[in-house]
Amino acid sequence: MEAPGAIPHTRAPYAAPITKGERAFMAVLYLCATPIGNLEDVSLRLLKTLRQADIIACEDTRHSQRLLNHYEIKKPLLSYHQHSPEQREDHIIRLLREGQSVALLSDAGMPLISDPGAALVQKALAAGIDVDVIPGPSAGITALCLSGLSSDRFLFMGFLPRRRKERRAELESIKDSPVSVIIYEAPHRLLACLEDIETVLGPERPLVLARELTKLHQEVLRESAGQLRRRYALTPPKGEICLIIGPAEPTPPPSVDVDTVLAEAAPRIAAGEKKQEVFRELAAQYRLSRSELYNEWERRH
Repeated sequence: MEAPGAIPHTRAPYAAPITKGERAFMAVLYLCATPIGNLEDVSLRLLKTLRQADIIACEDTRHSQRLLNHYEIKKPLLSYHQHSPEQREDHIIRLLREGQSVALLSDAGMPLISDPGAALVQKALAAGIDVDVIPGPSAGITALCLSGLSSDRFLFMGFLPRRRKERRAELESIKDSPVSVIIYEAPHRLLACLEDIETVLGPERPLVLARELTKLHQEVLRESAGQLRRRYALTPPKGEICLIIGPAEPTPPPSVDVDTVLAEAAPRIAAGEKKQEVFRELAAQYRLSRSELYNEWERRH
């Protein structure tokens, strides 16, 4: 049998139907969330899974080895990252079909979330292999909770495009977003990203920058887009960065009087639209009382 890290030279039809015997023998692909900075943020279930797994697939084996050494876990490691060849995914599927459980780790946080793993999961599911999640830390959710911005609904965008034109197009799509937006950014691209946020969303757009989360030098800055751009124009940042863009200010409705609204309603009602529906829409549009509009119409007609 090949060593755990070996890549087969030929591809096999791993999505072929699984026999009854294989089903009894086959293991599970575990998607394991790991600490985003503080090694004490592991869960008991994560440690149990890592100790029981036959093989640990890592985005960076050197990085994951530090976590494993800290908890005295010795397991074969297999490199799996965004530049891994397709044969590496096929090899992992073959190991699973042979009954070897595999724990998938990213460098920090949850695999697949702005990290490799989606293609591997799709192949595993297509092959009828069980996939399970060991939940845990997430930089985006941690930053959102620390931000002080609206968190009941939010949009996760991960890393924005590297090219300025594409990045600004993405920012244009959230210009009027009514919810907070989570973005990841690398330190060396932060200033360019902040410049585009200021240009597209405006210098006063609320913005929170969180870096080195859960680490000794954790920092959370709650400022405007313009303030943060000026800050980092002078001081280059260090560490992994998460940006939370605050919701856009709602556009105030145009100021109109009742006479104007009733005049707008008249031709619609004359055309046969139901009065209740007409006044419901106009009341919502102009933020007026539907009952008052309806009663005033009735009084005049």
